[in-house]
Amino acid sequence: MARSIDYGNLMHRAMRGLIQTVLTDVSQNGLPGAHHFFITFDTTHPGVAIADWLKSRYPSEMTVVIQHWFENLIVTDEGFSVTLNFGNQPEPLVIPFDSVRTFVDPSVEFGLRFETHSEEGDEDEEDDGDDDPPPAHDAQVVSLDKFRKH
Repeated sequence: MARSIDYGNLMHRAMRGLIQTVLTDVSQNGLPGAHHFFITFDTTHPGVAIADWLKSRYPSEMTVVIQHWFENLIVTDEGFSVTLNFGNQPEPLVIPFDSVRTFVDPSVEFGLRFETHSEEGDEDEEDDGDDDPPPAHDAQVVSLDKFRKH
């Protein structure tokens, strides 16, 4: 059987590397100019660590903004951690890159979307302990219309 190049996975890895590079620069040098980020992630993903009250408020997905106030931004090969302010309450978050669904910098109309394609019937799916591979992911550019200033 002919071997093939998995462009989808390669692009996915490259896009996550881009996010890692950008966040590493911000952790070392701060946000330049008007740059800021909307990062949406899967709160059910293994490795995500957020406060219980945030988990109950955002049981499946959460969008955070890295802009005016953030501290302790630490970037690793697997993901990043950051402390953000939620109503004058600083909360540390740990977000693996594999949990990120969208990364948007509206100041320059740049965005990435990581879509998960899963089979129908996922609501009946339970963890039965089998080592099944994770669902396939496709990398796409996200539409920025909803983030534009009017």
